[in-house]
Amino acid sequence: MRIPRPRSLAGQLYAMQAVLVAAIVAGGAFFAYVVDRSQAEETARRQSTATAAAVADSPSVAAAVRSADPTAILQPYAERVRRDAGVAFVTIMAPDGIRWTHPQPEEIGRPYLGHTEQALRGEVYSETTVGVLGSSIRTVVPVYATEPPGDAAGPSGGRRIVALVSAGITIDRISEQVRGQVMGLLVVAGAALVLGGVGTHVINARLRRHTHGMNAGELSRMHDYHQAALHAVREGLLMLDGRRRIALVNDGARELLGLGGDAVGRPVTELGLPPGLTGALLASEPRVDEVHLTADRVVVVNTSPVVGGEHRGTVVTLRDHTELQALSGELDSERGFSHALRSQAHEAANRLHTVVSLIELGRVTEAVDFATAELELAQTLTDRVVGAVGEPVLAALLLGKAAQANERGVELVLAEDSRIDDGLLPPSLPARDLVTVLGNLVDNAVDAASEAALSGARPGRARVTVTVRAEEHRPDAAGGRGAAGEGREGGGELLLRVRDTGRGVARESAGEIFRRGWTTHGSGRGLGLALVRQAVHRAHGTIEVGTGDEGGAEFTVRLPLGDGVPV
Repeated sequence: MRIPRPRSLAGQLYAMQAVLVAAIVAGGAFFAYVVDRSQAEETARRQSTATAAAVADSPSVAAAVRSADPTAILQPYAERVRRDAGVAFVTIMAPDGIRWTHPQPEEIGRPYLGHTEQALRGEVYSETTVGVLGSSIRTVVPVYATEPPGDAAGPSGGRRIVALVSAGITIDRISEQVRGQVMGLLVVAGAALVLGGVGTHVINARLRRHTHGMNAGELSRMHDYHQAALHAVREGLLMLDGRRRIALVNDGARELLGLGGDAVGRPVTELGLPPGLTGALLASEPRVDEVHLTADRVVVVNTSPVVGGEHRGTVVTLRDHTELQALSGELDSERGFSHALRSQAHEAANRLHTVVSLIELGRVTEAVDFATAELELAQTLTDRVVGAVGEPVLAALLLGKAAQANERGVELVLAEDSRIDDGLLPPSLPARDLVTVLGNLVDNAVDAASEAALSGARPGRARVTVTVRAEEHRPDAAGGRGAAGEGREGGGELLLRVRDTGRGVARESAGEIFRRGWTTHGSGRGLGLALVRQAVHRAHGTIEVGTGDEGGAEFTVRLPLGDGVPV
């Protein structure tokens, strides 16, 4: 017959622990029984020795031995001592072993059943042997008498053995005492077994809840599936324990946050993440679709606390929002461009109506001059951009931003020293990052110049000047205030400089303007410059902020073009 085995891990542990507790209790009970019996026998031996020695040392015993009828005197005395001492028998006998006393009177006068040789030599001798009352532990002690001079002891007198005393306790009495102790021991052992079983059951019931009744094989398979699923998910996944340390991290999270192989077990505060992102990970309340910036990424963060009576940890999911954010920026630029084109179309219709009206009034010369002036003004910037900027993405961006700026009353000027040919940008410098960098810088400059002009802080025409050129890399170039990026050696670099006629950037704010959320335009803004710094960092470039010639802000971006680029 096959013995059923528990299926779950908790059941297997319970069975093992129950057997272990039972074995420990049984072993302890057996050891206690052996020790108790040994101690009981030793106690019986000491008790019989003390009783026999007390009787042998009594002067009345030595005196009664010399009487004509020792039994008549010693039998009552021996029985009284036996009852008082709690022993099975006290036998007083002659040196030749003939009993003078015995609990059973019919045994008086018969030979003693046991060994007396050692006692006759003056020794106190204990043994376990079978007598009239059964097996017993007994001790034989000699009785001495002092003889006066001239007797058989010699002319000077002396001591001689005149009798022997044997006191003993039967094994049955010892066994009865041990049985009483063993019964108490069994009760204690049974209670220990019950308590151990109940405790083991409670602990394993809790384990069963935590393991959901699964056995070791199922837990192992679940772990394997868990690991495979964890690393197959492209989104980032972090699990923090109750002390805000990383308990688990997948490959996606390592890539998004730039974590090394030693991230597991480290506190969140030691990962070197931006303060805003660190605060989101440490928050006790849930966070839903929060956008945060790292050095290279825009990530969407969702957190969910793991609560079970106490805060046990936090589950964090991360989604890469970098490309989507760049596309959103491009879409905003295109939307603004389309709005500018609609405004230009509206203005062109007004100008066309003006030209038609002038012709109808017979003022043909004025009509031609008016139309030619408008065409020259629009064509000048287009020719300047197309002639200087051969890179189509940058050219299209500048023309679109010029239209938007003109709609807001801001003149966008391309600096005279601007020059970049088509095909100069390396694959490591994607056009999307260029749109992010230059587009956001121009938007901020247009805002600043427009606001300064409207408030009267900067009288005159609001203007934004853009410089775009390729030049040789300066070996000693390093990021100044607000710099972001890495040092570079060799090759050319792309210089992007945007300055405006706005109020400028305060010196104390120069280190904060690239932080996400910093803005002077109210809530919901403050992401543009953070994205600019991030794109510059990805391209291993630098960005500096200072004050331009006209008192406004001046942003200078240098992006490496790589070795062997003609500049």
